[in-house]
Amino acid sequence: VVIDFPDFNLRLARSIKRLGIPVVYYISPQIWAWRAGRLATIREVADIVLVIFPFEEAIYRKGGVPVEFVGHPLLDFSGPSKSREAFLGGLGLVPSAPTVAVLPGSRPNELIRILPDLVAASGRIRAAIPDAQFVVARARNLDDRYFDAIRGSGVPMHIVEGETDAVLASADVALTASGTATLQTALHDTPMVIVYRVSPLTYHLVRRLVTIDMVGMVNLIAGEKIVPELIQDAFTPEAVANEAISMLKDPHRTARIRAGLARVREKLGGPGASRRVAEAVLRIAQH
Repeated sequence: VVIDFPDFNLRLARSIKRLGIPVVYYISPQIWAWRAGRLATIREVADIVLVIFPFEEAIYRKGGVPVEFVGHPLLDFSGPSKSREAFLGGLGLVPSAPTVAVLPGSRPNELIRILPDLVAASGRIRAAIPDAQFVVARARNLDDRYFDAIRGSGVPMHIVEGETDAVLASADVALTASGTATLQTALHDTPMVIVYRVSPLTYHLVRRLVTIDMVGMVNLIAGEKIVPELIQDAFTPEAVANEAISMLKDPHRTARIRAGLARVREKLGGPGASRRVAEAVLRIAQH
């Protein structure tokens, strides 16, 4: 069973296949976004591909690769251990006040490029909505220096480590870096603004390779832009704040977004993804 990491696993899988050992590829390469040529290699080495996004199944099936959609493992999570009242109250915040979750990413380079503008956006939101409060979901094992932008901003932001689900479940809006966190946010029915930024050179190169016009996973699964994406130059404090303020003040827009997030959750396959993966692996092993 090879999991993700295609640059290594595709070479490994080819060697394993030559030994006559069946190969299951779980959480497959994102050929729907770029490097579609990998499909031929996957067809050569994999006895079956287990995909976690519904739209991937048709791509592999059309490419002649045995495939099964197993659902996303995030749906196996039982939910936060604290209510909104208990969580926000424990931070000294007001449970009834508008609450904004800030998810700046989990890697140092993401925080360097993303967090300062999210902090600046939070200042603009607070200027427009004075009782707004902000909770930052901090990934584990990050140095304190990556959060210096918060300390010098003058914006009261509470940093919480290791409780992302509680942060999202207690928020009215999330400002989140693109990635798995967008799905996590959707599972909590939280409207969001998706942001991302890479180096200018990387962006220029990637734009020439990427074959999709959306980057947010919730939008890709929905097949439409249900939440705003502010990428690269479009990602400014003013733009982020305007989107968030609109969501906090416009209940009709919020309702439309939540309806879209509900459709995304329905498409993700329901709980039991890990069990379905285990069953598929056993079928191949016993064949």
